[in-house]
Amino acid sequence: MRNKHFKDKVIIVTGASSGIGLAAARLFASRGAKVVMAARTLDKLEQLKNEMPEPANVLCVKTDVAKEEDCKNLIEETVKIFGRIDVLVNNAGISMRAMFVDVDLDVIKKLMDTNFWGTVYCTKFALPYLLESKGSVVGVISTAGYLGLPGRTGYSASKFAIRGFLSTLRVEHRYDGLHVMVFAPGFTASNIRNTALLADGSPQGMTPRNESKMMTAERVAQRMAYGLSHRKNEMLLTPIGKITKFFTFALPKFSEWCEYKMMAKEPESPIKKK
Repeated sequence: MRNKHFKDKVIIVTGASSGIGLAAARLFASRGAKVVMAARTLDKLEQLKNEMPEPANVLCVKTDVAKEEDCKNLIEETVKIFGRIDVLVNNAGISMRAMFVDVDLDVIKKLMDTNFWGTVYCTKFALPYLLESKGSVVGVISTAGYLGLPGRTGYSASKFAIRGFLSTLRVEHRYDGLHVMVFAPGFTASNIRNTALLADGSPQGMTPRNESKMMTAERVAQRMAYGLSHRKNEMLLTPIGKITKFFTFALPKFSEWCEYKMMAKEPESPIKKK
């Protein structure tokens, strides 16, 4: 039954050229969905499309989610080709690694434009179609959306904002059949840390963490599919994510102390050890 849940459903995935987005697009395609892959690099999307189980059921749309017109075009192209929208996965995002005292404000703006406004734009234009289909909208956040991560002010702010936005949207449409899921994978083996922005806005270029024991993007995609098929409101995937959420509300000072110590231990961390 679970494999049939996505059959012929139209699913948009932003940030679909790598990591969780690509893994999700592949999984949905393997389960018979019509998949719309959105990212900034069209050539790469077209190449990946040919590796999908059913390339004829995959649409690639060049999209920079930080641009309102690109998001509007994404939704219009989807409806023009497939006629409906059943699921919108707001996955596109970037991270950062710098103390706020040192960071260029353009870095914070870029994170908010991509992570938060990208989610708002795509959801706004897709919402009429999702209400019609009684479909699902997903926002991919992080444990950083529950507790501020030092050295990640813009990232945490954007993820808090997404969680607040989608939680409110769920309440507004609680009687309309709309499913809204806040999805927090935790640390995942992907390229988001490689492309994280430093204080001056340049990409980090390498991950500071050992990703060999992290959850794979493919496993994250499987859990996303589970959450969608069971219409979950919220999913935190890792034990540390669930513990973080609990202690954030139960013992906030202790939680902050733990976060500081953990982030300060990263190689070449911008956080000073105390």
